[in-house]
Amino acid sequence: MDWDLACPSCRVALTALDDDKKVCPVCGAVYPRTDGIWRLLAPGRQDAFRQFIQQYETVRTAEGRRVQEPSHLRALPFRDLSRRRPYEWFIRSRSYEALIRHVVRPLEQSSAARIKIVDVGSGLGWLAYQLTLLGHHVAAVDILTNDFDGLGVHRHYNREFTSLQAEFDRLPFRDGSVDLVVYNAAFHYASDYGTSLREALRVLARGGRAVVMDSPLYRDPSSGEAMVREREEAFERVYGFRGNAIRTEGFLTYDRLTKLEGQLALRWELFEPWYGARWWLKPWVARLRGWREPAQFKLMVGRRAVD
Repeated sequence: MDWDLACPSCRVALTALDDDKKVCPVCGAVYPRTDGIWRLLAPGRQDAFRQFIQQYETVRTAEGRRVQEPSHLRALPFRDLSRRRPYEWFIRSRSYEALIRHVVRPLEQSSAARIKIVDVGSGLGWLAYQLTLLGHHVAAVDILTNDFDGLGVHRHYNREFTSLQAEFDRLPFRDGSVDLVVYNAAFHYASDYGTSLREALRVLARGGRAVVMDSPLYRDPSSGEAMVREREEAFERVYGFRGNAIRTEGFLTYDRLTKLEGQLALRWELFEPWYGARWWLKPWVARLRGWREPAQFKLMVGRRAVD
């Protein structure tokens, strides 16, 4: 699939120099494809993420999340063959099923061709892979390019999807060229939700959707703030750093979603997958024990209010 790639700085279509190199006709920046990954960070932006990438990879490695076994990757999210995080992947599988039922299938019905999907924060690439199996054109976008928890894992899959190193706020696609943007357990890493969603709306075609999946949602912002604080304190105890190398919003609230609707002329539709009795009981247990509100994971589907 030949995507309509654009310069992350100028937003204009890139020109091919050869099969593995593109250039911006305006600023002259050259973007190569190495190890099967298009390197589409704007000039100078690699340094902005260097510390974050180092910290993130340190934590993920320590948590035992290095995955290079093809059969394990291809089984996700339905089976955790490593048996390290079966409940986590159960949650992910239910979120994925809700994505297919409420978003992908309706888009399929309204389109005469295979839909173009961008998996933002692709990580292990499982979502890009599963959507490719359904016959769609998929681009996996992430900052990380390693071969155990980043875009480099693409080589372990038996179906091809396009891998691009890029950032949320500078998606390397032409205006109106994408049908669906999915933030895959990644939207809470955005430094400003409005900026990131505005960029998603720019690349979305008429009738397109922007989906936030598996990012923490709270009613009370103080609960989200407490969650972020607890995580940073835990990182400092275990790893010697607080995990805040770049500024992120960290969590969502219902009020924040409402403000984004007004700010961006956006309309949200929220779906709540059934994660089982254990998940359903969490807020009741927290209330009885005086704990902070636990996060909700809803499928948050955004579209232009007028489209």
